Amino acid sequence: MRLGVLTGGGDCPGLNAVIRAVVTAGHVRHGDQTIGYLDGWRGVLDGRSTALDPLRSTGLLAMGGTVLGTSRTNPFGEPDGVERVRRTLAADRIDALVVIGGDDTLGVANRLGPMGVRAVGVPKTIDNDLSGTEVTFGFQTAVQTATEAIDRLATTAESHHRVIVCEVMGRHAGWIAAEAGIAGGAAEILVPEVPFDLDQVCAKLTARHERGQFFSIVVVAEGALPADPTLAESAAAARSGAPPDAFGHARLGGIGDWLAGQIERRTGFEARATTLGHIQRGGTPTAFDRVLATRFGVAAVEAVHDGAFGTMVALSAGSIVRVPLDQAVGHPKTLDLDLLEVAAPFLG
Repeated sequence: MRLGVLTGGGDCPGLNAVIRAVVTAGHVRHGDQTIGYLDGWRGVLDGRSTALDPLRSTGLLAMGGTVLGTSRTNPFGEPDGVERVRRTLAADRIDALVVIGGDDTLGVANRLGPMGVRAVGVPKTIDNDLSGTEVTFGFQTAVQTATEAIDRLATTAESHHRVIVCEVMGRHAGWIAAEAGIAGGAAEILVPEVPFDLDQVCAKLTARHERGQFFSIVVVAEGALPADPTLAESAAAARSGAPPDAFGHARLGGIGDWLAGQIERRTGFEARATTLGHIQRGGTPTAFDRVLATRFGVAAVEAVHDGAFGTMVALSAGSIVRVPLDQAVGHPKTLDLDLLEVAAPFLG
């Protein structure tokens, strides 16, 4: 078979490991040829691709980012987008696509399925907010990176008796904030699923200082907001004013700086903010993510050869399974609030 593969959305540790697995497993097990489309769905729309083979893929396992490039392109928002996708795949004699991405990228694959585009999805997002799978590759690396940053911030916070707010990624789901906050011993963990009481946050930080704990780390997800409507409006206004992307998502970021300013004014404690941003996306994937990405890539090839189009490979109870794409996209997997209950005795 001639397989196409693309990576869409934000970059993520482990993308190259999936590409390597698709190319090598397809060639060794089935004699497949693989074409990589450049810059996600943009490459399919514009007919830009590169031939992939096992030799060229040898060194990809440990590399961060994606050698194919990526974008947040939405074919359904482009003139004649669907027809251009069809023309490219027909011209390249593609039998099936392996689409590696999150909710938006896989959502496109799901919508194209009834239009004749045969695709299998591989779940990718560092936010771990994609339904249908217990975990996505890249998430564990992002949590590890955030935890190491919190450890480093704690030493300077303690030295200067400061409150340091660490802003991490998480538009709708607080998985990174919760797990990194627990692992890093944060004093407060603020997530999008639970609007926070700013007065209560400040009261807890004050109580810590009165107990002799003269520094605090507050971990906040980029999508978190205060419960008070007026404060929520103020916090939202502090975010980036950049226009939304092709899928209608606003660019977040800024809650950390806003929160640090509020804490300093309300408590009198010196407060600083650090936004980890794209540091969480970059760099070498952990061993866990390399293995999971490899398992996903191999399973995607087998799904293609079984004719299981319109599905996504996923992790369930330690095994790789297939789930319908329409069950995996359109409804983010939010944080299991039991994690916050685990953290509760250590907060404040």
